[in-house]
Amino acid sequence: MTTPRNAAHSVGAPVRGFGIVRGHVAWRDGDSVALLEPGGSLNALMARGPQAWAEARGRGEEALARGDGIALEDAVLPFEVADYVDFYSSLQHATNMGRLLRPGGEPLLPNWRWLPIGYHGRAGTVVVSGTPIRRPQGQRPGPEFGPTERLDVELELGFVIGLPSALGEPVPVERALDHVFGAVLVNDWSARDIQAWEYQPLGPFLGKSFATSISPWVTPLELLPRVPLPPQEPEPLAYLRAEPLGFDVPLEIELNGEIVSRTNAKHLYWSVEQQIAHLTSNGASLRTGDLLATGTISGDEPGSLFELWRGERFLADGDEVVLRGEGLSEVRGKVV
Repeated sequence: MTTPRNAAHSVGAPVRGFGIVRGHVAWRDGDSVALLEPGGSLNALMARGPQAWAEARGRGEEALARGDGIALEDAVLPFEVADYVDFYSSLQHATNMGRLLRPGGEPLLPNWRWLPIGYHGRAGTVVVSGTPIRRPQGQRPGPEFGPTERLDVELELGFVIGLPSALGEPVPVERALDHVFGAVLVNDWSARDIQAWEYQPLGPFLGKSFATSISPWVTPLELLPRVPLPPQEPEPLAYLRAEPLGFDVPLEIELNGEIVSRTNAKHLYWSVEQQIAHLTSNGASLRTGDLLATGTISGDEPGSLFELWRGERFLADGDEVVLRGEGLSEVRGKVV
């Protein structure tokens, strides 16, 4: 399925969420913003837990209802990123990539349906929407060193951890959402040629670590609609068993003003609850400010250009990419 070129974007619900404006923690509703308390990041609020989050949202909504708000302004990186983990949770994306990279072979590796595959990224290169993206250099197949010739995007959701967990104590899947402050859109920029040369045997490194763009506003999970999903096959191991629910969030990729792909977060196979349960199953702790990204979200249409163009075309200098999701703040980046 191909999205018509020049199609108007189809996601447009008002954005509601927390961000940082004028050195204050702020609540946004559409184009209006309420300044709540002084602060250069959301981390202090995030660490207080769900009751504090609800109270802060209530104060913001009350302020805007009274007319005590300001017009929407540019926001900064909303929280200090502690750890960044990128998962590989879309069945269609994993299948598409398997067919492209291993033609004629089994698209999915044997472990894919048994656990949420992931890797640890680089927290220090997570940037806010609008930050220019410098084309990275690295070793490419040959080997040779130079600027990537295969720069790609990955359309993802990112879940932001508020409430930390204790080292050595796994988080049960049924309590995982208690730790999640909210969600952002994520563009996990990828240098496919650098990645192809380096990723075996230990996984992504410089092909991924140069930049990851996120929304400036964090949307509470309760504002994102959830829908039932088909049962997982095979049934997950006991520590990953959870009611099959997904987020019904329409998503799209815009390139230089044209919509090139549309998908939906409900196509994710592994849920955020399962990601958290697996991440902490060995006793690893959650920290306030952790960013857990889903991996590329593909459905009837893909969430990356590699899938869309089958490796025949990638981003050029000057290209601008905008990712959008219903009810989420957009993520924009221009290649320089």
